[in-house]
Amino acid sequence: MTLKTGAGARVPPFLVMDVISAANALAASPAAANRRVIRMEVGQPGQGAPEGVRHAVAAAMAGTDPLGYTEALGLPGLRRRIAAHYADWYGLDLPAARVAVTAGASGGFPLAFLAAFEPGDTIALAAPCYPPYLNIMTALGLRPLLLPATEETGFQPTVAMIAALDPQPDGLLIASPANPTGAMLHPDELAALARHCHANGIRLISDEIYHGLTYGKPAATAAAFSPSAIVINSFSKYFSMTGWRVGWMVLPEELVRPVECLAQNMFICAPHVAQRAAEAAFDCHAELSARRDAYARSRALLLDALPRAGMTKLSPADGAFYIYADIAASGQDSAEFCRAMLHELHIAATPGHDFDTARGGDFVRFSYCADEADIAEAARRLTESPPGR
Repeated sequence: MTLKTGAGARVPPFLVMDVISAANALAASPAAANRRVIRMEVGQPGQGAPEGVRHAVAAAMAGTDPLGYTEALGLPGLRRRIAAHYADWYGLDLPAARVAVTAGASGGFPLAFLAAFEPGDTIALAAPCYPPYLNIMTALGLRPLLLPATEETGFQPTVAMIAALDPQPDGLLIASPANPTGAMLHPDELAALARHCHANGIRLISDEIYHGLTYGKPAATAAAFSPSAIVINSFSKYFSMTGWRVGWMVLPEELVRPVECLAQNMFICAPHVAQRAAEAAFDCHAELSARRDAYARSRALLLDALPRAGMTKLSPADGAFYIYADIAASGQDSAEFCRAMLHELHIAATPGHDFDTARGGDFVRFSYCADEADIAEAARRLTESPPGR
């Protein structure tokens, strides 16, 4: 007898995890004894949580608080700190009651999708994109509608692209800065998209996880332009707390209670100790700004080195810590290109197939949030022995 499987069983893998496994195996082999593997395949900051966070966690562990369950929407103190963050960074008066703390940004997406949409609803988003968006939608019975984005549109969707859809989608998912391209929407472009969505009954979800990591282009939050938008953010990237699994959502008033009920049943709450750590993270901006400056230097190194290594067509890299490089001139598929680069240069990077099933074979994503010295060494290797030649 063959038993039935659910939609979730058909979700494809996140291919970067296979790159991680291959890089781990190479790093543990004798081949890496005299030439370490440089990790540029994942968006994990090379340094861990800032010092103030570690001190706060040590104090919490030494105290008498049992660190048990919290309210499903998060610790009240942390929700207030997040609301204050919107005043500090964006000049936005945000009620703490509209903030929900989640188990990372990854925990926020299923809550947003379930609270705002019905099975069969269509959500538009630009490709290339972060693959779990599509995979979570698929698992929940939603229909992703990919909008091929190019250099001409800044690798972002436009109001014209959305307005041309017939029928109009039920939702639009945007990311600015975006993974894998680093591309950003100008505040005026974001405002236009947010207002178009609100006026036409399209639920906007704005992934703002890379805010704080921008290099000259201004960042804005969708919450400033639309009362119906859902904003998702996290302590993983700018705050360097990937493994702590704590993020947040800014919700329209009508979705606060639905998200709370879903969170109660699906997650109970984000980890208590991680929430305490996240409160302390807002006092660590001096250390975090210095890390952002290091990313900016690494970005500059790669923007210089990659063209000299034969990769002359690069994404805008306005923010985050990624460069999406066109490797079509090499004549290789990106998976083959990345395998060769790993074994010949000991540099791990991610094939574009993960981000764009139609065009990803021509692209590679390089992450530059590793230690600055490692990025400098990668730049040297790439220019001295260009891959694909």
